[in-house]
Amino acid sequence: MNKYLLLLLILLVFTSLFIGVKDISLSDILKMSEDEVLVFTISRIPRTIALVLVGAGISIAGFIMQQISQNKFVSPTTAGTLDAAKMGILFSLLWMPQQSMISKMLFALLFTFMTSLLFIFMVRKIRFKSLVFIPLIGIMLGNILTAISTFFAYKNNIIQNVQGWLMGDFSSILQGQYETLYFILPAVIITYLYANQFTLVGMGENFSKTLGLPYQSIVTLGLFCVSLTVSVTVITVGAIPFLGLIVPNIVSMFRGDNLKKTLPTTALFGAVFLLFCDIAGRLIIYPYEIPIGLMVGVIGGIIFLYLILKKNK
Repeated sequence: MNKYLLLLLILLVFTSLFIGVKDISLSDILKMSEDEVLVFTISRIPRTIALVLVGAGISIAGFIMQQISQNKFVSPTTAGTLDAAKMGILFSLLWMPQQSMISKMLFALLFTFMTSLLFIFMVRKIRFKSLVFIPLIGIMLGNILTAISTFFAYKNNIIQNVQGWLMGDFSSILQGQYETLYFILPAVIITYLYANQFTLVGMGENFSKTLGLPYQSIVTLGLFCVSLTVSVTVITVGAIPFLGLIVPNIVSMFRGDNLKKTLPTTALFGAVFLLFCDIAGRLIIYPYEIPIGLMVGVIGGIIFLYLILKKNK
């Protein structure tokens, strides 16, 4: 399966490089003008790299959250994680507007990490752990954070900035503006190294402690990887809903829940899915494009509804 996903990923990467307002065909690659070379190096290549990093990173982050919460419907979208990142960025703009993007990313990371810890704490305190009830609590938490962010944004006259973060968009990705996304790579490496531990955490706290696993430390490490991935994604390209929800569910249907075995498949499928949505968004109303957040939101929402109905049968 990974072999076919890798071939599909390579095909979509090449397709992404040659789709845009500037018409560049594969036959022109050896005789490109200076302007076309600049389009390639400054826009097309950074955008494609960003799509692959975000697709793989957010998908893996969703898998980690599902393992930690022991719920297939939990993801950065349904746990308030995306909303916490937006709140962190908002307050970084209000309190330290002159700071660098790295400083604002760290601020967003703090908000996201604390919210993730709060959500897991709430999940542990709930006795009625329905498959659908847990993500509903996360959605409510996210709505509360969004309401607070909107209030302060409106009060400080930056409401348009907040609305912009609600919709992920790769059209503004340029060389020199996307490099923070490389922070996703350490999170992916840590996830791979601790994949077996995250799988054991998914068996429950008592089971993990019986095996001598430092349960709380592994949970904290997993939430940190999720928070880092989500923070750099939101501050660079905006919020992308449902990606971390639908990709891990689809992969687990075919490959099971062993994170060590499914990690490469999850990363590849996430990158393929996001590339496909981005290419479709660029072609539907060409030469204009539909934001990736809207494309993934529509497709992901339909798949999310299907998964809910299937689980309730």
